[in-house]
Amino acid sequence: MEGTMVKAVIVGERQADLVEMPIPQPKADWALVKMRVVPMCTEYKAWLRGPRSPGERINALGHEGAGEVVQVAQPCGVKVGDRVVVMGAGPCGRCAYCRAGDFLHCPYQAQYADFTGEAEPTGAYAQYRLGAAWLLPKIPDDISFEHASMAWCGLGPTFGAMQTIGMNALDTVLITGAGPVGQGGIVNAKYRGARVIVAELEPWRVERAKLLGADAVVDPRDEHVVEQIREMTVDGLGVTCAIDCAGVVASQRLCIDATRTKGRVCFVAESSDPLPIRVSADMLRKGLTLVGQWHYSLNDFGQIMQVIRGSSDVLDVLISHRFPMSRVQDALALSASHECGKIILDPWA
Repeated sequence: MEGTMVKAVIVGERQADLVEMPIPQPKADWALVKMRVVPMCTEYKAWLRGPRSPGERINALGHEGAGEVVQVAQPCGVKVGDRVVVMGAGPCGRCAYCRAGDFLHCPYQAQYADFTGEAEPTGAYAQYRLGAAWLLPKIPDDISFEHASMAWCGLGPTFGAMQTIGMNALDTVLITGAGPVGQGGIVNAKYRGARVIVAELEPWRVERAKLLGADAVVDPRDEHVVEQIREMTVDGLGVTCAIDCAGVVASQRLCIDATRTKGRVCFVAESSDPLPIRVSADMLRKGLTLVGQWHYSLNDFGQIMQVIRGSSDVLDVLISHRFPMSRVQDALALSASHECGKIILDPWA
């Protein structure tokens, strides 16, 4: 497909713009996808900071999306007309991690620009995007592009966490942080029938957590928050499991301290700060299972589609705002305000 397309870039501190570039060409088993829905994630952090050097711009924004295959270079796992979710990675597809579905842990990640031969990389904030055919899982006919796009960072991290710790309807779960990922955690937990306690301090997010179905919301700054959480459990021993979606040490420790003996704790939020873990008190004598989970196995894509199919009404709450990509500046400003759930962009408006 010849011609040009529009994509969003960051050109300065708190400054985004739209630029034209050639439509990328499919190569080998990488297909060209016309992007229909582009969810926003943590790109606002780069927008707040701006490019690292004057005169530069940040070209590769976004890593989520859903769209339609419009061109392939050769017969592969998808065909023109397929509705697909675009997984945001470039793994090799051959190593043990990829074969197990854990492609994000692939040690041989391909650099998008290097693989395509493009001088300028392209992120998901664009009208067209290339994707490896095996990482373009098909969307069931009864699921919309908008809802299917939640299969990546909207629901993916906490879905993977709950798969790993085996969370079910008998659990009471603590979710720390009710940003978009934590809000997705509420959706996942309620679908499984679990009781949900959320720790959040931002007023907008507190109300959103309640709207999504959280059974209780606590203020993590309260000095008695651990006792409050324990009192909300049937026997006063604490939650059976916890998932940290905030990525700060205080919330990580709250997960550990509020979880009962022999409970399970999963960390999904990125953090570079050291977390003090007491091997004896936390892991030996309390018997906690502490794990990290980045996303979920590609082998579980069919199951996350089941969650999406069964959560249609609440997904319209998780998706709090919609913007044409022509208003990407406004969308990034709202994302940085933290008064939002998942924001989605329409690349064609």
